[in-house]
Amino acid sequence: MANKETILTAEGLEKLKAELHQLVTVEREEIKERLAVAISHGDLSENSEYDEAKNDQAQNEDRIKLLEYQIKTAVIIDESSREKGVVSLGSKVLLKDLEDGEEEVYFLVGTTEADPFANKISNESPVGSAILGKKAGDVVKVNTPMGELSYQLVTVE
Repeated sequence: MANKETILTAEGLEKLKAELHQLVTVEREEIKERLAVAISHGDLSENSEYDEAKNDQAQNEDRIKLLEYQIKTAVIIDESSREKGVVSLGSKVLLKDLEDGEEEVYFLVGTTEADPFANKISNESPVGSAILGKKAGDVVKVNTPMGELSYQLVTVE
């Protein structure tokens, strides 16, 4: 992996640490037990329980490595250094769709924490990159697969 910073909120870092703890202390043990049971059944060449447990083990170890890397390279968004009223990482914004007038609140976060279902958009997403550095009242145009969309920044916190 290239040494790329993992931009996170303090809350996001704590979630990664909690997930890592769960994978290392609980999931690893459960998979280890499943492997032991599968091995006790004998012939591993046609043992689907063993194959499934080995696949789960590989996925768990890959996720552990990723989380360890993300935690090691974590850079916490410094809320205190943000310029008031200007969109930056950690900002909460209210966007108004200029086509249909609908308003939506979004939180601008790094890619690791992005979750569109929780209205957390990445600074690298089309909307996120378009609003970075903008202020309340600014209008931004965003190219999407559905065409160009226009939004007005109503508020920036």
